[in-house]
Amino acid sequence: MLLLPLLLPVLGAGSLNKDPSYSLQVQKQVTVQEGLCIMVPCNLSYPWDGWNESTAAYGYWFKEGTNTNAGAPVATNNPSREVEMSARGRFQLTGDPGKGSCSLVIRDAQREDEAQYFFRVERGTYVRYNFKNNGFLLKVTALTQKPDVYIPETLEPGQPVTVICVFNWASEECPAPSFSWTGTALSSQGTKPTTSHFSVLSFTPSPQDHDTDLTCHVDFSRKGVSAERTVRLRVAYAPRDLVISISRDNTSALKPQENLTHLEARKGQFLRLLCAADSQPPATLSWVLQDRVLSLSHPWGPRTLGLELPGVKAGDSGRYTCRAENRLGSQQRALDLSVQYPPENLRVMVSQANRTVLENLGNGTSLPVLEGQSLRLVCVTHSSPPARLSWTQGGQTVGSSQPSDPGVLELPRVQVEQEGEFTCHAQHPLGSQHISLSLTVHRKLQRGGGVGLGTALGAGVTALLALCSCLVIFGVKTCRKEARKRAAAEQDVPSTLGPISQGQQHECSAGSSQDHLPPGAATPTPGQGEEQEVYYASLSFQGMRLREPEDQEAPSSTEYSEIKIHKGQPPRGLGSGLQLEKETLGMVPK
Repeated sequence: MLLLPLLLPVLGAGSLNKDPSYSLQVQKQVTVQEGLCIMVPCNLSYPWDGWNESTAAYGYWFKEGTNTNAGAPVATNNPSREVEMSARGRFQLTGDPGKGSCSLVIRDAQREDEAQYFFRVERGTYVRYNFKNNGFLLKVTALTQKPDVYIPETLEPGQPVTVICVFNWASEECPAPSFSWTGTALSSQGTKPTTSHFSVLSFTPSPQDHDTDLTCHVDFSRKGVSAERTVRLRVAYAPRDLVISISRDNTSALKPQENLTHLEARKGQFLRLLCAADSQPPATLSWVLQDRVLSLSHPWGPRTLGLELPGVKAGDSGRYTCRAENRLGSQQRALDLSVQYPPENLRVMVSQANRTVLENLGNGTSLPVLEGQSLRLVCVTHSSPPARLSWTQGGQTVGSSQPSDPGVLELPRVQVEQEGEFTCHAQHPLGSQHISLSLTVHRKLQRGGGVGLGTALGAGVTALLALCSCLVIFGVKTCRKEARKRAAAEQDVPSTLGPISQGQQHECSAGSSQDHLPPGAATPTPGQGEEQEVYYASLSFQGMRLREPEDQEAPSSTEYSEIKIHKGQPPRGLGSGLQLEKETLGMVPK
């Protein structure tokens, strides 16, 4: 008996016939997809009886129920036997029964091929045996297998690329299918079919080929049965179609805003911004506020980048820019955020008498002002959008001196009639505020002009004259006593009374009286009585100045007076013996 080893480990042991000298090993069930090819490995053994090495061995595969003597097999190596018509060209006995092989190849499997099959062997005079208990069951299923296409993930525009399409077969015994390619990236005629176990395609993509299909077709022997694989081309391109989506709370869905450039949000509101861009390869996304980067994505991460503002603040206002960038270029889009809130920190800034320094006043402040003084009130607050400012006094609107800035109220010369409460109103759609201050006007002290000045000067001169008179009388008496003493000793030598000045005393000295007499005065005669002697003294008051108030605005005058007293005869027109010369030196500014 001829014993052959198993060729494949997948083969299971077949059921032995009653005659243990005959055996066959084959899979119990074989499954193949419709239109495809499959090889069924098979091994057998039979007795060495009635044949030699040169004796031909014939094998036959029959469909279960077929009469092996009259019926046609589906496959055989006996050239004198015809096979079943439906199996011609598709079923082939590839094994050599003379060498212990009964392997079978089935091409272009069809639904009607489903059946139980058994094998028959013939060799020499005595070997005639049907392995009916050791056959296999063929199952034909729908075609689901597709070819595999190998292509780079990203194609560079203008650079040649190679694509490979492969269809996996169960055995090389199966015939090669026919491959073909179609796609907009190829020529309008496509490619010519090629027969092989794989297909290689080369072409040069363009930017317009991005997101288009490329299909590999695999056609089998039977018309109408084919398999194909379609891939989507990814041609590299710069970021495009950048879109910003907005959500105003953390529960609602994001809404794309394609043409929005300005966004308004209330202070304290939740806000979420989402940026997305189309690019190949994926772009790096970033959110930027002014020149400060707030968040950044990675190319291998999500294709979107979000930015959350849980409670927007006034400082969050500004231009938010989403930027998408890859190696081929960049794209960006800006969104101006305006945070709205009602008036805050309302106050009044005051400038008096043209001063540049401003003073902040709160609500209910009392403001004293001198009559005629200038006053500037500036109402200041923070709000968005800016509040509408206005001034009222006693319920009546007070017009601003600057229409472009209604918060500024200027009073060039404050009058007593303007005394009262001034209120600044800040009106806003989200809420309004007001602030009030009380204006108190004080009158200036009045001064009497030339009459009052003359009166004051006259009173001062009178007091000075009284003092001077006492000094003169005292000086004259002293000098007369000294003169009588010298006269007794020197016999009629005249004496002279020198000038007495404010704050100084001079001794009386002998000398010529002629030297001190005013023009036209008579020379005294020696020996005359004392009642006939007349003395003149000169007294000067310098530095007399009327003190003025510090806040006097109008110009004032300062007057000086000089009093001269001469010894001897009084000048013409001075009957009282005193000469008063009054000189006005002019206006002296404050």
